[in-house]
Amino acid sequence: MTKLIIIMLSAVFVNNYVLSRFLGICPFLGVSKKLNQAVGMSVAVIFVMLLATAATYPVQMYLLNPNNLGYLQTIVFILVIATLVQLVEIVLKRYIPSLHKSLGVYLPLITTNCAVLGVTILNITEGYTFAEAMVNSLGSGLGFFLAMVMFSGVRSRLEGADIPKAFQGLPITLVAASITSLSFLGFSGVVENLFA
Repeated sequence: MTKLIIIMLSAVFVNNYVLSRFLGICPFLGVSKKLNQAVGMSVAVIFVMLLATAATYPVQMYLLNPNNLGYLQTIVFILVIATLVQLVEIVLKRYIPSLHKSLGVYLPLITTNCAVLGVTILNITEGYTFAEAMVNSLGSGLGFFLAMVMFSGVRSRLEGADIPKAFQGLPITLVAASITSLSFLGFSGVVENLFA
């Protein structure tokens, strides 16, 4: 149980896929302008991360590894993730059309979101059991959610700020993202020391 808590907290704070590993930067910069879009995208990413892990872990363990097809991992995982994203898109379009419309082009981008692929591959690389992989995926999704919501707040504050002309637009967004990323460095070592 302690190991699962460490995996969860590490995935959210220490090894945050957006702010520490720099995976999933496209939606982080593209969808974080408005809080409702950031939350919608984050919930969709959490859902896809959990589904992708639940689907890819057995594929790796029971299909690829026994048949010495580990070299196909990336291709197979991308196909599984693309299929899952299409299912999520169909469900959102059918049952929550307003969220589907607000996410726009960014919803299909979950397919190419390297954070989702990174989670599924790193679950295998780290040697996690199925339960540990699911906890890591949930923690990674919650870390993505935290990063998106935090950065959405930062960007809303930037809109009302007096920014020099040279820094307006993308430059100040990147500076703000780097400072937000630096804030997570303080969590290094804290999680492990809590349970030492």
